[in-house]
This record gives sequence, structure tokens and C-alpha cells, in this order.
Amino acid sequence: MSEMRADPTLDPVPPPPEGVPVIPASRPVEIVPSRQAPERPNADRSGSERQVSQGLGTDQLARIEDKAARIEEKFARQESTAQRVLDKLELATSRMGEVALQSEVAALRGEMATIVRRTRRLPGTAALFTASVVTALLTAVIVIALVRYVPGLLAR
Repeated sequence: MSEMRADPTLDPVPPPPEGVPVIPASRPVEIVPSRQAPERPNADRSGSERQVSQGLGTDQLARIEDKAARIEEKFARQESTAQRVLDKLELATSRMGEVALQSEVAALRGEMATIVRRTRRLPGTAALFTASVVTALLTAVIVIALVRYVPGLLAR
């Protein structure tokens, strides 16, 4: 972006009016611009002075607009950088969630394999049914034997 710059042109300073004393300067006078220039009525300005001040105002306005455009561009670049960082952060977060989920699934698989191994070692339904029938028969035989061979057991 090229920066346009115009140097102000000023008319020569007119001589002071008669009767106004002129004090010679021993050293060059340094002009420091004040924060706010005193306002002068437009009627006192000459035509060329108005053109110079309008030219300076237009030039200054153009520089301010250029500066504002550069600031807006810089802000847009910073905003896009921040958006890219947020996108990368969201991507990393989702990846970490997937990894955590995969590790949880792997741990769950391990636990399920352990439970399956334990349950496979347990007896099946037929074995449980057979064991219950045998237990019932043995219990009945023992009770009958006790009643028959121990005569004082039921009398008490």
C-alpha cells in the first residue's frame, strides 16, 4: 500500500502593520504546535489561506483514513489468527476425547475378557441341575437314616 504524502505550501509572511514594534530574535524561534489551535473567524482568512488549510485538512484526513485502514487490516489478521488457534484447539480437544474414549473402550474390553474367562470356568446349567438333584437326594437319605437309626431324635 503506497502512502501518499503532500507537503504544505505556505504563502510568504506579510510584513507587520505599521505601528507594531518588531523585536528581533537573537536565536531562531521554535514553533511548538498547541493541542488546539485558536479559532479565527473565516472572514479574517484570505482565499489562499483557506485553500491551504482545506488542503492540509484533506491531507490529514487521508492520512487518518489510511491509518484506520491499516489498523482494520491488522485487526482482521489478528482475528483470523485467533480463529485458526481456536480451530486447532477444538481439533486437539476432539482428538484427545477420541483417544480417551478409545482407552476407555480398551480398558472395558480387558475387563470384559476377564469376566468371560471367569464365567467360562463356572459349571453350566446341566451341572447345576445335576448337583441340586444329588443334593436333594442325599439330604432325603440322611434325614431318613437319622429318623430310623436314632430313636430318641424325634421324641424330644
